[in-house]
Amino acid sequence: MVRFIGLDVHRDFAQIAVLQDGEVRDAGQVACRPDALVGWARKLGPGDQVALEATGNSEAIALLIRPYAGRVVVSNPLKTRAIAEAKVKTDKVDARILAQLLAADFLPPVWLPDERTARLRRIVGQRTQLVRERTRIKNQVHAVLARNLLPRPTATDLFGKAGRAWLGLQVLPPDERDTVHALLRHLDFLGNELASYEQALATEALTDATARRLMTIPGVSTVVAMALIAAVGDFRRFPTAEKLVAYLGLHPRVRQSGGQPAHHGRITKQGNAHARGMLVEAAFTAALAPGPLRAFYSRIKARRGFQIAVVATARKLATLAWTLDTRGEEYAFARPSLVAFKQRKLELTSGAPRAVAHRGPGYAYNDKQLRREERELVETAERAYQLLISNWQPRRPAGAKKIEFTRPRQE
Repeated sequence: MVRFIGLDVHRDFAQIAVLQDGEVRDAGQVACRPDALVGWARKLGPGDQVALEATGNSEAIALLIRPYAGRVVVSNPLKTRAIAEAKVKTDKVDARILAQLLAADFLPPVWLPDERTARLRRIVGQRTQLVRERTRIKNQVHAVLARNLLPRPTATDLFGKAGRAWLGLQVLPPDERDTVHALLRHLDFLGNELASYEQALATEALTDATARRLMTIPGVSTVVAMALIAAVGDFRRFPTAEKLVAYLGLHPRVRQSGGQPAHHGRITKQGNAHARGMLVEAAFTAALAPGPLRAFYSRIKARRGFQIAVVATARKLATLAWTLDTRGEEYAFARPSLVAFKQRKLELTSGAPRAVAHRGPGYAYNDKQLRREERELVETAERAYQLLISNWQPRRPAGAKKIEFTRPRQE
């Protein structure tokens, strides 16, 4: 006996609707507490299927119910249009619609991360909040200087040792000086908290083969690699790189109807916004480093402009990350000394002791001659890519007619 059960989840309770033998009925409510949910789930059987929309607590609810039900589906609320566009919208109606869509197999499911990926998402999310809060504090200090008509700081970093020494010499009203001191104390606290979260990410990355593989790509640091892993989980769950690009919201919108050519618009910006932003930041760095990625960025920039070129490079990084992880390979044009330097920095961030009077594998990056030789190698690869694409011609859109120009006939 198969039952299709819809849960309209709220903060404190979930409204239940059951579809059985083509008939839908309301089945009351259940409190969104572990003991209540497990007690209700024990009444389910292997033939029962449960559907609920993705909300802040739906993941925890689905994990509690999953051992007792035959199937648990967490649906994408952006694609469950039957609920969003309903004329009559109540908890009971929403639960009934979920049960009916589940029975018709019309619910687009959301992938539920495993325990490690969920933990990484929490760490990455908390680090992101700390970075935003630190930026806000710094902007407040700059605002104090601006409203008191003080000059720009002579130090490159206002919040470094030289910058704080310069700041201590500036004449400010007593209340403004107290404000600056309070903001600096808060900034130091945030810095310590941020260091602890970055240490946790570095510790995870040390034992993660995928993270070490991604860090061989220019522009991809530990933070970028772990943010991408936290958002994606297992790269192999995507059959193609295009699926991963679409999941990250870097795929352009496409509109096509009838026999008309397809129109490509802006990127969709769906999916994990933080991972997408991290890839864009990595694209900025990759565009400055010598190699095929810089050649790719320069080619797009010459045709489409700076912003489209950065986003295209971010999409290329996502495709490259999928390819490297699914094949179990490292980036072919990586610079060995730079990769060793990244690895050593990763070890130090995780809390490894510093090697005093001992040259480790990351020390080779300090050799200018070695860096120059490696740079020449990747510049050769960059020129090879430029030569490869030199004769490429933009393709016409599908369905577009070829326009031929003929010389007018002489009368």
